[in-house]
Amino acid sequence: MQIYLPIAEVSVNFFVLFGIGGVVGILSGLFGVGGGFLITPLLFFIGIPPTVAVATGANQVVASSVSGVLSQLKRKAVDVPMGFILLVGGLAGSVAGISIFNYLQALGQIDLAVQLCYVVFLGGVGLLMFLESLRALGRSRRPAAKRSKRHSHGWVHRLPLKMKFRASGLYISVIPPILVGFCVGVLGAVMGVGGGFIMVPAMIYLLGMPTKVVIGTSLFQILFTSAFTTMMHAITNQSVDVMLAIMLILGGVIGAQIGSILGGRLKAEQLRILLASLVLLVALKLGYDLVVRPSELYSISLGAKG
Repeated sequence: MQIYLPIAEVSVNFFVLFGIGGVVGILSGLFGVGGGFLITPLLFFIGIPPTVAVATGANQVVASSVSGVLSQLKRKAVDVPMGFILLVGGLAGSVAGISIFNYLQALGQIDLAVQLCYVVFLGGVGLLMFLESLRALGRSRRPAAKRSKRHSHGWVHRLPLKMKFRASGLYISVIPPILVGFCVGVLGAVMGVGGGFIMVPAMIYLLGMPTKVVIGTSLFQILFTSAFTTMMHAITNQSVDVMLAIMLILGGVIGAQIGSILGGRLKAEQLRILLASLVLLVALKLGYDLVVRPSELYSISLGAKG
């Protein structure tokens, strides 16, 4: 069933979009990521213009995050104070990211910039996460006496402006969470991602948060940052396609509930390896598309706007 998208100016199959939303929703509930790192490239692959894919992808992240956050709140697996601190940095980063996005769009380089960002960030973060996850899985199989601590008190714990986060069992400076949130906000605006693929490992390895509250807290911050980013994209460059967003949201909300159930049945180390593997696969696919010679060197895109 073909549906015409007025802002993207292309026709797409309803069931394909519903399936994409469902897969991303499952990832949201399973890994604590908004899923934008996957949904935006998938929209590229089916012919949606990058500017529309980025802005509308952020909108779908909001819906899947709402569903995921509600599930995590029921489990009491959300550190709300930490979520608000991350959100302060996230909103500031979103403003900076929108400015960068609009500047690159004015230069006519936004398509290339977005794809390069995906290859670099997803590839780098995915590789680091995969290697660390393998080490963590190896440590989990050792006798308890031989296991090393997940994190130590380093420079992060010596910074000023400390605050107690009871749900995470931490007493650390608010500066690192704000910086993490800022970076995620910039990436969300430029790449249309929730930023969970960076936030989740940063919360575990940099801030030292326990895995049991990382997923819910990550989704909490992603929810509000993505909503703000979507609003800014709609106001500044009118690139949010409501029809596309609705179809993605339908699949995403259902998928997030399924992912939340599946996530409770897997070990933390297994979840991190699966997420890292998925991030690497997406990065490799995008990198391949950038370097491979296209079958047609010249084409007319219906989604292009002057």
